[in-house]
Amino acid sequence: MNRPSASSGFTMMSMLFILVALAALGTALASLSQRQQMGSAGELAAAKAYQAAFAGLEWGSHQILRAGGQPACFATRSIALPDQLSGYTVTVTCTRTPGAGTVADDGQNHAFYTLLSTACNITAAGACPNASTTEQTYAERQLTRSLSLSQ
Repeated sequence: MNRPSASSGFTMMSMLFILVALAALGTALASLSQRQQMGSAGELAAAKAYQAAFAGLEWGSHQILRAGGQPACFATRSIALPDQLSGYTVTVTCTRTPGAGTVADDGQNHAFYTLLSTACNITAAGACPNASTTEQTYAERQLTRSLSLSQ
């Protein structure tokens, strides 16, 4: 009868150690890959939210400038965006200073407008921002723009 030698037991333990080490390495690489993928997806979502917020500023500026003169502010508006920004909503608000009339300076009358554009991918009642979400995929960007119109 052949008895196993001490070296075959050592070889078995070495192989078991190598298998455990390779399994741990594989798990670590899979976890790293997943984190990198989630990071890339988060960066893309943030970039889309920025572009959506910028589009909201452009829309708000157009509303003020096309009206001519020194118009009153438009009502707060939430817009669901199409195409590459589908899934994102932008909420645009306008504040006029002074609320009515103008400010005189050096013979010109001025009205000042502040636009606030908030874009997000998970809305609260159809508007942004959504303060109550706990989703990891939530992306939000907020931009402001000031306009001065004079006559």
